[in-house]
Amino acid sequence: MASDNPVGSNGEKRTLGEILIGPARDVKDPHIFHQLSLIAFLAWVGLGSDGLSSSCYGPEEAYLALGQHQYMAVFLAMLTALTVFIISASYSQTIDEFPTGGGGYLVATKLLGRYPGVVSGSALVIDYVLTISISIASGADAIFSFLPIGWQVYKFWACILVVVVLIGMNLRGVKESVLSLLPIFLAFVVTHIWLITYALVERSPEIPGAVHTAITQSRASMHSLGFFAIAIIFLRAYSLGGGTYTGIEAVSNGLPILREPRTVTGKRTMLYMAVSLAFVAGGILFGYMLFNVEPETGKTLNAVLFEKMASHWTLFGLHLGLPIVTFTLLTEGALLFVAAQTGFVDGPRVLATMATDRWLPRRFSNLSARLVTQDGVLAMGLAAGAILAGTHASVDLLVVLYAINVFVTFTLSQLGMTVHWWQSRATERRWLHKLSINGVGCTFTALILVLTITLKFDQGGWVTVAMTGGLVAICVSVRAHYERVRKAIEQLEADVLPEIFAAKEKAPAPRDPDAPTAVLLVNGFNGLGLATLTTIQRLFDNQFHNVVFIGVGEVDSGLLKGPKELRQLEQQMADDMLEYCRFAADLGFHPELRTGIGADVVAELHRLCLEVAREFPHSVFFAGKLVFTNELDGYVSRFLHNHTAVEVQNWLQLYGYSLVILPVRVSMGQAKLPAGVAPPKPAVSQPPIAMQK
Repeated sequence: MASDNPVGSNGEKRTLGEILIGPARDVKDPHIFHQLSLIAFLAWVGLGSDGLSSSCYGPEEAYLALGQHQYMAVFLAMLTALTVFIISASYSQTIDEFPTGGGGYLVATKLLGRYPGVVSGSALVIDYVLTISISIASGADAIFSFLPIGWQVYKFWACILVVVVLIGMNLRGVKESVLSLLPIFLAFVVTHIWLITYALVERSPEIPGAVHTAITQSRASMHSLGFFAIAIIFLRAYSLGGGTYTGIEAVSNGLPILREPRTVTGKRTMLYMAVSLAFVAGGILFGYMLFNVEPETGKTLNAVLFEKMASHWTLFGLHLGLPIVTFTLLTEGALLFVAAQTGFVDGPRVLATMATDRWLPRRFSNLSARLVTQDGVLAMGLAAGAILAGTHASVDLLVVLYAINVFVTFTLSQLGMTVHWWQSRATERRWLHKLSINGVGCTFTALILVLTITLKFDQGGWVTVAMTGGLVAICVSVRAHYERVRKAIEQLEADVLPEIFAAKEKAPAPRDPDAPTAVLLVNGFNGLGLATLTTIQRLFDNQFHNVVFIGVGEVDSGLLKGPKELRQLEQQMADDMLEYCRFAADLGFHPELRTGIGADVVAELHRLCLEVAREFPHSVFFAGKLVFTNELDGYVSRFLHNHTAVEVQNWLQLYGYSLVILPVRVSMGQAKLPAGVAPPKPAVSQPPIAMQK
C-alpha cells in the first residue's frame, strides 16, 4: 500500500485530500480484499458497539418503567438476555442463507417482495441515522456531566465536531476507523465485565432469595392488581428497553466487509455480540435489583450502581473506588461515540445495496479512491447533523424517535425467513427447527414493535414514521425514473437494431492507424451506444476509417467482494465491446476495442483515451448522452445520472483532442433519434477533425 507520508514514495508531493483521507487504493491489487476486510474481533468492535452502548440507557429505561414493581427486574433481566439470543440466532440463520450480505433489506426483498424490501431498507437507513445522532448526543451528555456547568453551551458544537471527525475517519476506510476506536471499546468491555462480575459474585448468596422474593411478590401483585395489569406493566418496561436490541442486525448487513469465509466470520462475530450484550445488559438489570438502586438527580442508574458497589474500594490505603467508577463512566460516554460508528459502517452499505437495486441514486453505490462509499458516508453524516441540529442534541427527544424502525426491519426480516422455511419444508431436512427459531424471533420483535409504536407514537414517534414514509416515497419515485430510462434505452435498441441489420454489409476496412478514427466511449452494450454508432455513420459518412470502442466497468460496492467478481466484470466488458465491434465491422469500419475496470470510471477513461490517441493520431472521440425533454426528468437527471461524458470532454480539451457529445432524447418513457430526416447535431462547437497537441 502507498505510504501515508506527505511525500509519496516516488518523491511527488501529495494533495491535502490524500494527506487527510489517505492515498488512493488499487482495486486490481490482489491483496486489497484482505487489507480491507475485518476479522471477527474487529467486526465485533465496528459492528457490536451499537448493541453494547445501548446497555448505557436501555436497561435503565426498562428498570425505571417498572416503578414500584422492581422485583420483576429478575424476570426482565432473563427475558432481555433471552431476547438477545433469540434475535441473534435468527440473524445467524439469515447469514447462512444470505452470505453476500444485505441484512433485513435483502431478506425482505427476496422473500417478501420489493415493496416490503424498500420499507425495510428505508426503516433501516433512518434507524442508522438516528443511531449516529442519539449515540453522539448521549456520549456528549455523559462526557459533559463531568465538566463545569458553564461548558454546557458547547455541547451541541462538540456533537457536530464528533460527526465531522467520524466522517473523516470513515472516508479513510472502515478498517482504519475501527482500529482507531479499538482502545475505547476494549476499555468499556473490560471495566463493565469486571464490575458486573464482581456485583454478581459478591451478591451471589442473595440471588436465590431474590428470585424467590420476585416470584412471591409477583403472585401477590397478580392477586391484588390482576394478571393483565401486571402483564401490562411488565410488557411496557420490556418494550421501553427495546433500544437494548438495536445493532444486532448490523452483522448481517455488514457481511461484505468481513474476512473470508464470510459466513463463518459473521456467525462468530454474532456470537461475540450476543454473549457480551446479554451479559452486560442482563447483568446491569440484576445489579440494579441486588443493590436496590434508586434514581438520583443528575446521575444515571449505572453511575449509582457502580458507586454503590465500588466507591469504598481501597488498595494500600489509597481510595481507588471513585477513580475506577469515573473511568468506567467515561468509557460509557466514549463508547457511545464509538456506537455511532455502526451507523457509518452499515448505513452507507444499505444505501449502496438499495442504490444497486435503483431505489436510490446510483451514486450511493459508487466507490471513492479509498474504495469506500463516499457519498453514503457523507449522506449519513449530514443527515445525523441535521437531526442533531433539529433536536438541539437533546437525548430526551431523540430517544422518542429511536428504536421504532429497527423493529420494523427485525419483524420483516424474521417474517421473510419464516415464510422461506415453510416454503422449503419439502427440501430442507431441519425446516421445522429453523422455522421455530425465526418464528419465535418474529413474534418477539413484532410484539416489541407494536408496543413501542403504541407507547411512543403520540410522544413524537410519529416523526420517525413520517421520515420513513417520506424516504419510501422518494425511493419509489427514484425507481420509477430509472425504470422509464431503462425502458427508453431498450426501446432505442429495438429501433436501431433493424436499421443496422438492414444496412448493406460491407467488408471490414483494413487497419490503418494513420487514418481518421472515431473513438466511441460506451457504457456496456445498450441502445444508447448503438444509437451513437449509427449517428456517427450518418453525420460523418465515409469520414472515419477506424472505430475504437472504449468501455470501463465500474467497480461499485456490490462488486468489491473478491477477485472473482472483478474477473467477471472484465469478461462482461470484453463481451460487450466485441458485440459493438461486430456491428461496426458490418458497417464497413475497422473495429477495435479497449476495456478497463476501476472504481473511478473517469480516471480509467483518461488513461485509455490517451493510449488510443497515441496509437491513432487522427482520433475524434464520441459519446452519447441521454437528454430528457421532460423538464422535471431533466432536473432530476442532474442528480440521478452521472456526467462522465462532459467531464471527459473537458479533460480531453486540455490535451488538444475533441470529444463530440451526440444527444439522444428521452421523453415519456421513450427514447428516439431526432425526429425527421435530419440527424442530431453534435453538442459541441469543435469541428469533427482531430486536433493534435
